[in-house]
Amino acid sequence: MPESPTSPAKPPSPPGSPVNAATPSAASVLLRAAVVLLAFLALQLVLFKSLLKFPSTRFLPAPGRCNSTWANGPVEAGACKAGLIYVYDLPPEFNHELVGDCKRLWPWYSFCPYLSNGGLGRPCATVPAFSGVVPNASLPNWYNTDQFPVEIIIHRRILAHRCRTTDPSLATVFYVPFYAGLDVGSHLWGLNATVADRDRAGTRLLRWLTNQTSFQKSGGWDHFMTLGRITWDFRRYSDDAWGSNFVLMPGMGNVTRLVIESDRQDPMDVGVPYPTGFHPRAAADVRAWQRHVLSRNRTNLFGFAGAPRYGFRNDFRDVLLDECEDAGHAYCRSVDCRGQRCNNDTAALTKLFLDSKFCLQPRGDSYTRRSLFDCMVAGAVPVLFWRRTAYDQYRWFLPAGQRGKEGEWSVFMDRRALSVGNVSVLDFLQGFSEQRVRRMRERVVEMIPRLVYSSSPHGLGDGMADAFEVALDGVFKRFRRRRWSIEREGPPSGTSVAVRVNGTSLAPPTSNGRNRSVIRRRRRRHVSRDRSRRVVSSHIRSVISQGPASGRQNVQTS
Repeated sequence: MPESPTSPAKPPSPPGSPVNAATPSAASVLLRAAVVLLAFLALQLVLFKSLLKFPSTRFLPAPGRCNSTWANGPVEAGACKAGLIYVYDLPPEFNHELVGDCKRLWPWYSFCPYLSNGGLGRPCATVPAFSGVVPNASLPNWYNTDQFPVEIIIHRRILAHRCRTTDPSLATVFYVPFYAGLDVGSHLWGLNATVADRDRAGTRLLRWLTNQTSFQKSGGWDHFMTLGRITWDFRRYSDDAWGSNFVLMPGMGNVTRLVIESDRQDPMDVGVPYPTGFHPRAAADVRAWQRHVLSRNRTNLFGFAGAPRYGFRNDFRDVLLDECEDAGHAYCRSVDCRGQRCNNDTAALTKLFLDSKFCLQPRGDSYTRRSLFDCMVAGAVPVLFWRRTAYDQYRWFLPAGQRGKEGEWSVFMDRRALSVGNVSVLDFLQGFSEQRVRRMRERVVEMIPRLVYSSSPHGLGDGMADAFEVALDGVFKRFRRRRWSIEREGPPSGTSVAVRVNGTSLAPPTSNGRNRSVIRRRRRRHVSRDRSRRVVSSHIRSVISQGPASGRQNVQTS
């Protein structure tokens, strides 16, 4: 500040003395404070974003503990005419703590990124390569989703469902949110993992569940849960075999299980779609995607994503890779899925199926691969080689059971004729007219909503049902039929425990000793829908033995 002419003169100060230093102005002090504040806020933002990349230990809202009938607010009259859902608030060791320990769930890499966003994984908008594969308008609906988080996805949706009640006495169905797939998956490859490790959580869960009043009243016939891995990972028949024996434990015999791959001869298993990377927010997003995949110019007649299994004799995937190579790039493209390439490169898989009219879908380590649903969501027609891949286990979601219906949306090839060279994939698919291919693709695209899980906690809306809503509607219908059967025939006497009507339905799978189960080839058995319903009804029975839930060990009193 300039000195006033009337100010007395100040004596000079020696150089370097504090008095000689420039006195900071008020403006400079405010500027420095603003810079420090902005730096602090920027640091907090970076930390916050880094935390969002990983799931928290309590990332699911806890079920309400109020006295209200409605956990998520009142609903319109008639909106819940099918019934109300009660969700057990399990001890956190059975779900939340498993998510919190996500770094240890998988021996090769952290599973945390795949459990973020409620099991959907990281948004594909963060993957530069993906932006050139799907339209910008659809990009927010795509995630890098793993094939095994359906337990988390369904749990979140049920917690937000308008028909969830906090009063178990009013409930029609009961949901058990045990993340059995995450649990057993953490013990399948560990060098020091034991049979006791694989069975411990399931045993503890059933000890807790069977002591609940609601379970004791029904024996579990009005209870359901989700299994995030294939059913064979929960069907161990000897101590040196693969997986856990969770579904065979006492207490599980009457519980309905939504599972990404089911045992077609176990009426308590219900196959639900593998999660894909497409998670639309609303019905409008689905319709926009349907228009895109139908109008897309497809340059390949067929495509195949997979890798040969050199340790397997007569590996059929190797046959298909040879078929693709023989057809040439003018007709076929393939994506090599060795290692974790297909898990980490969603863009390459999506582009392959978007560019193909047909996609080859052999069996994987089990009868179905997630690739089946990736293919159909991209609007390509699946080419199947085993009926059990799709026709025999996803009946709530895929038109099946009638050969004419199956041909509307898929193609079935004789794998034996293909293996010996009596027919080629190229010649077979070229036999379909353009009009027929167009009709099949239209039918596939029409089915897309039923095959995907919406990212919205309230579903797609506008009368469009996604895979979760189809599954839940099926559960309500199944339990309504059971209740009607019990009212007509009377409740079973005695203690209801796990039971199997047909012991042959539980023939154990063989194991490949490394990753997922390899299912033993068995003779196909055709069961009519009427007979299947009788099996479900007769499944609710009391038994004498309290031993493992195997048809060979339990004695049925009915």
